[in-house]
Parts: sequence; C-alpha cells; structure tokens
Amino acid sequence: MKEEIKQRLKKNENWQRGLYMLFFIVIYGFSKFFVIAVMVFQVFTIILTGKKNEQLLKLGLNLNTYIYQIGIFLTFNTEDHPFPFSDWPNRKLDQTDGYLEE
Repeated sequence: MKEEIKQRLKKNENWQRGLYMLFFIVIYGFSKFFVIAVMVFQVFTIILTGKKNEQLLKLGLNLNTYIYQIGIFLTFNTEDHPFPFSDWPNRKLDQTDGYLEE
C-alpha cells in the first residue's frame, strides 16, 4: 500500500496537474471579479441608454463559459486545459433562447 502511494507521488503528471490547478484557481478568482464588473457596467449602460450593450452580453457569456471550463477542469471532469492553453470560448448570442454554440 505504501509503495503504491510512493509511486503515485513520484509521477510528474500528478505534480504538473497540481500546478495547472493552482494557476487556474487564481484565474478563477479574477474571472469572478470580471463577471461582477461586467454586470455592474451593464446595469449602468441600461440605466443610461435604455438598452443592453451587445458586446458586454457576448463578453459575459464567454466569460461565464470560461469559468465553467475552469470548474470542470478543477473537478477532474476533463483533462482539457482552458484558455490560455486552448482557444478562448466563443459563443454567439441568440435572441430566442439566449445563446448558441459556435
């Protein structure tokens, strides 16, 4: 039993994934802050102009998709690394149900 644990501790893949996870935990924290910033800016845009800012809608959608990708990576549901190790999520808005995959 102890020997199996020692072998797993020696695996570089485990340590490498741990470092990626630490990196994405920090990015996750910043991303949540940016979602709040987008939300606040969108509220002020609606108050001042009376309509939603389409660029902020798309940014918010893609930012939340990115946070989702980080979450599934951190919970070991995928081995795919989120941005910047893959493409930035690019979803399109749809007026009927909110969004579509690109």
